[in-house]
Amino acid sequence: MRSLQEFIEQNAVMLLIATLITISIGGIVEIVPLFTIETTIERVHGVRPYSPLELAGRDIYVREGCYLCHSQQIRPFRDEVERYGHYSLAAESMYDHPFQWGSERTGPDLARVGGKYSNDWHVAHLNNPRDVVPESVMPPYAFLGTRPLDLDQLAAHMRTNRIVGVPYTDDMIANAKADALAQVDPAADTAGLLRRYPGAATGGVGGRPDEVTERDALIAYLQVLGTMVKFRDIDPDDLRQ
Repeated sequence: MRSLQEFIEQNAVMLLIATLITISIGGIVEIVPLFTIETTIERVHGVRPYSPLELAGRDIYVREGCYLCHSQQIRPFRDEVERYGHYSLAAESMYDHPFQWGSERTGPDLARVGGKYSNDWHVAHLNNPRDVVPESVMPPYAFLGTRPLDLDQLAAHMRTNRIVGVPYTDDMIANAKADALAQVDPAADTAGLLRRYPGAATGGVGGRPDEVTERDALIAYLQVLGTMVKFRDIDPDDLRQ
């Protein structure tokens, strides 16, 4: 046995082959079991696909590079939980393509920012961050309030997400534009919107129903972050299974 070991260690080709075999075995052991289960992400009640307006807002969030300064991942450490709230669950990002966990916090983590501030606060913050947070280094995004959102592209965007596994139904896609308008208009009938997207922010999200802007969409997205899962109703043992 010792002579075989010495032979392999002294022969570069044999050492390479043995290394590849070892790595292959390890890879097979780790990967093959994944094909025998439906998903590696735990199912958590309340997690739903984004509403059309929230989905559009998420695209704007990504386009503007917000993830470069704001992560959406609360680590399971005491200081993180005390500052931001319950640690993040994989299920909360199951409909994100790609997820927005991020790797840096120049600004605060946004995983639980939904409902923390009013729509008016978000409008002021996006127009000029220092009006509400004097020490902020965030650049202003006032231009988002002057850029109309292309409502005609919402349905196509949802169909594309359905291709990669987001469970948008034909009914959701058919009502994409109507749901976006209902989420912006404080006087709208939101029964259909809330049936399809429980917990969606209603009563207007900072704009006017006759002029839906990119800012409206971004605020709708921010207001849903961290609000889908009601942690007070979850048994901690369920999250460890």
